[in-house]
Amino acid sequence: MSKNILITGGAGFIGSNFARHIYNKYPDYKILVLDALTYAGSIDNLPVDINKNDNERLSFWYGDVKDPVLVDALVSKSDMVVHFAAETHVTRSIYDNYFFFETDVMGTQIIASSVVKHRDTVERFAHISTSEVYGTAQAELMSEDHPLIPRSPYAAAKLGGDRLVYSFWATYDIPAVIVRPFNNYGPFQHLEKAVPRFITNCLVNEKLRVHGDGSAQRDFIFVEDTCAAIDAILHADIKKVKGEIFNLASGESRSIGSVAKDVVRLMNADDSLISYIGDRPGQVFRHTGDASKILRELNWKPAVQWEDGLERTIKWYVDNQDWWRKQLWMRTVPVITGTGTTELH
Repeated sequence: MSKNILITGGAGFIGSNFARHIYNKYPDYKILVLDALTYAGSIDNLPVDINKNDNERLSFWYGDVKDPVLVDALVSKSDMVVHFAAETHVTRSIYDNYFFFETDVMGTQIIASSVVKHRDTVERFAHISTSEVYGTAQAELMSEDHPLIPRSPYAAAKLGGDRLVYSFWATYDIPAVIVRPFNNYGPFQHLEKAVPRFITNCLVNEKLRVHGDGSAQRDFIFVEDTCAAIDAILHADIKKVKGEIFNLASGESRSIGSVAKDVVRLMNADDSLISYIGDRPGQVFRHTGDASKILRELNWKPAVQWEDGLERTIKWYVDNQDWWRKQLWMRTVPVITGTGTTELH
């Protein structure tokens, strides 16, 4: 059955991978991509060349989620809405957080309000939140019931959007579901993030800068697994997902130091490339997800193992240097640390 699906932030990292997933899997679907093309978004990430202007299955709309007129026009045409659009980098939010709250909270309010207006025709509204809303783990595995204790301006802004969508479901009974992915990695990820930054550091023979002593832990999930999970949520029985929250996680904990060592090893580089800098303010020190709920309800679990996904990611960055070399200058952000010194993180 043909569907129209609106993907906000569809030219960003996870959004563009999801657009590609839908484009390849559902030939009868029409995809509307809305993206403001800020520094982390690019039309080069899309599954089709929009410059040819002859593709009936995907249309690109250059615009902002904070534009209520444009958003309403696109939501009115859509059977499903998947809301990725957000400012997403923890370190950048420390340096300059204004746009995080403007986009991640107010942009979400505009999308959710339009879904309310068109709730008779919108079948599913998936809001892509983040595991960062949990803060540092208070249990070995963090379930959807873990306390919400954000530790950065980014996490706080995403929590604002997350709770706003929940309140709209509770108040207006919209078909909303909240998705909290843990740390994604894979093709088309901006170099500000740890995995592509480490990979490209090796490719240009520069130091891999690791925060603190490298012991901060994360749960990494390959982006294709995230796309498959969102797909499952969109196509599940509405009774199983409406008003629910789902973690997307591997359940495996990795220190950032070990991630740097894995990248260096797989790229046949030298451990001497790894260096250690001051800890990032608001650092989350332990962060491992419990994804048993989505396994139980929708039979989803990650299919790609860490090392396989990392090898595929390395190969993509090796093969697509024209894509990332223009981002080299954006890999670092100046941050004032707890001791008052300024470091590039």
